[in-house]
Amino acid sequence: MNTHLLSNARIVTPTEDFTGSVMIENGIISEIIKDKYYPEGIDLKGRWLIPGCIDIHTDYLEKELYPRSGAGFPLPFALHFMDTRAAACGITTVFSAVSFSDNEEKNRSLGEAMELSRQIDVARHSLLVRHFLHARIDPNSEGLPDYLEPMRQLESLYMVVYNDHIPGQRQYTLQQQIELRTKAFGITPDEAMARLQKQMDKTSKINNRAQIYETFKDKYILGSHDDTTIEHVEEGKYYGATLSEMPTTLAAARKAKELGLWICLGAPNYYRGGSHCGNLSSIDAMAEDLCDILCSDYHFPTMLGSVVKMMGNGINPSKAVNMVSLNPARLLNFDAETGSIEVGKKADLVAFSSEKSFASVSHVFVDGITKYRADYSVAIQPLAVEQTELNRLNTSV
Repeated sequence: MNTHLLSNARIVTPTEDFTGSVMIENGIISEIIKDKYYPEGIDLKGRWLIPGCIDIHTDYLEKELYPRSGAGFPLPFALHFMDTRAAACGITTVFSAVSFSDNEEKNRSLGEAMELSRQIDVARHSLLVRHFLHARIDPNSEGLPDYLEPMRQLESLYMVVYNDHIPGQRQYTLQQQIELRTKAFGITPDEAMARLQKQMDKTSKINNRAQIYETFKDKYILGSHDDTTIEHVEEGKYYGATLSEMPTTLAAARKAKELGLWICLGAPNYYRGGSHCGNLSSIDAMAEDLCDILCSDYHFPTMLGSVVKMMGNGINPSKAVNMVSLNPARLLNFDAETGSIEVGKKADLVAFSSEKSFASVSHVFVDGITKYRADYSVAIQPLAVEQTELNRLNTSV
């Protein structure tokens, strides 16, 4: 039997936090002991001990694949370093977003998105943390139906989100999109508008939501992305969505809450104090209890960073931690096995300290196995160099 003990930790459960120890047997939490220190265990030195973060939406893989426009790297190379970074940020389950769209301005075709997803399927079992696919499907893509059944064969696909790209409808206004294209393509505002009008004329006539729903309704989590109006939320709900992901307005978020949808917003939005593109602030949404889940969106460190910031702002530690662990687990129907520190659940655990207004992760466990270890309590000492050697080096320069 593989047994080990984590001791002297500030443990956060779904309803309380306390100093104590956690016993792990064969990758499962077997006992949680309050107010007791075991010197024979792994001494966490009073650090926070929480369930590993479950990131239901990240675009971070794109940063490793294309750190600069036109400078691409192979998927195994990119995924390895994304995986390492996720572990170092306390994320034990990652859903990488892959866009399925025939929008000519996207960085890959439907066929290329399919091939990328198949490569992730192959690579995911040899990584540090758990990896899944989050398909951002553009329902206004004409060529999409040919790819729906092949997508069902993807082992790692578990989330499917309607990601509408009709210009001016959701995240960005028409004027914002004109400005973005003028800058990105070096064209005039009139030329940008002409391109957008062509795209609007084509995509507004296509809606594959019914076929997407029929394909994925049986075993996949469905969601709607960038809901802006009440009608957007109602449409998502009609086509099986249980998640409103990144609603851009209070009106949309309020409607999602009314209809019983889970609401996910970006952790960078909360940590920075607002949306980078002027949409709904996570802070404003939380003030009305309109945010259930925080995801990394485009920046891994802000998941735990937001937990630290929430606690600093007076939010109960259990509520803060649940937003990056138990709540996403409940959305995904993973909560019987993971998402919280409870006896009988998988030992996906993270230890961190928070003295500097962000999380310094020291330990990450997946199935009770150490996947990341860093000791920030040990100061880096300068190398001892003999004075004669320094004189020689100075002379040679």
